Amino acid sequence: MSTKPVVVYGASGYTGRLVCEYLRHYRVPFVAAGRSEEKLKDSMESSVPGIETADYEVTAVEHDVAALTELFTGAAVVLNTVGPFSELGPAAVEAALAAGAHYTDTTGEQDWLITCDEKYGAQFAEAGLLLSPGIAQMYTTGEIAAQLCLEEPGLDTLDIAVFWGGSPTIASTRTILVNAATSKAHFLDQNEYVEFPEQGLVPLVVPGQHELALSLPWGGTSHPVWFKRDPRVANCKAQGGVFNAALMHGVPQIVAGALEATKDMAADERNAALTETARQVMNQMPPRENPRVNKSLDSVHASGPLGRAHCVIHGNSNYQQTGLLQAYAAYSLLQTPPKRVGFASGCQAFGHRELLGVLRGFGLVSEPQLTVQR
Repeated sequence: MSTKPVVVYGASGYTGRLVCEYLRHYRVPFVAAGRSEEKLKDSMESSVPGIETADYEVTAVEHDVAALTELFTGAAVVLNTVGPFSELGPAAVEAALAAGAHYTDTTGEQDWLITCDEKYGAQFAEAGLLLSPGIAQMYTTGEIAAQLCLEEPGLDTLDIAVFWGGSPTIASTRTILVNAATSKAHFLDQNEYVEFPEQGLVPLVVPGQHELALSLPWGGTSHPVWFKRDPRVANCKAQGGVFNAALMHGVPQIVAGALEATKDMAADERNAALTETARQVMNQMPPRENPRVNKSLDSVHASGPLGRAHCVIHGNSNYQQTGLLQAYAAYSLLQTPPKRVGFASGCQAFGHRELLGVLRGFGLVSEPQLTVQR
């Protein structure tokens, strides 16, 4: 049973450490949880600046519903960073629901968001709890830009692009491969999910630079799922990628090779093979982010029959944005009910301007550049 109001599950990972760091900033007591007590203690002591001033404890736990329910009981909020979420998320969500705790995670897996919406959303709503998967830079910062555009009435179509500098973490790389092997990417067309065609790399115009950037559907992203139940939005398509063109050229080849090599394998065998492939791509913890290198850019074109809006948000330190957003979610939930219970995005649960203010307050994003044509 948790003696703290917040549990960070997967606290020893790259993103989990950052969540703990920002919980310390907000002075929120937390449990740093994961499978290995030794790894958790080492991660907290060596990789979380100022951890000696935080109110926390370390707890090792097995990844099953019963053990997680026991741990989560007594906590008000569960912040989950343990993926791939389509594989490992159900146990954590079911445990949070059983324990009566709000749940957030950092997923970008579209199939997992759809599962949360369709399978668990009503149960969380009935319990008066928030179920908010996908609170992370790659999705929430772009959603902030989209919501700013949608403040202009009469816009029903969202064209979203997200780019970042640097490389994904070990866990993110594995998640990308597992997601590609087990699910399809969708966009929203007249409020229906439509599967992305096989189109390979797509060049996109990036605001603020002359060079085109290469993009992929990146699993479809969270945005079409979040906006499917928004009556203002009928169409939503998102693409993303890294600024590093050489790395982007390699991504489709890596994914295609992994899919071909594992297509006839059983699930457990396939997951092991994909994990090994991910290690070949990224086998070490990335260094702490450098804002001169680890940049983010979110661009949203919103359009309607008679109007258009364009919003650009420049930022830095992508994973720090994620850690901060997760920590703020917990900080907010401990003080006031969310704006929406059940399945909801970060912006729907906490407010897009509130989240923008949080990111701005910590110096992680610039003032949005919003252009409206009426």
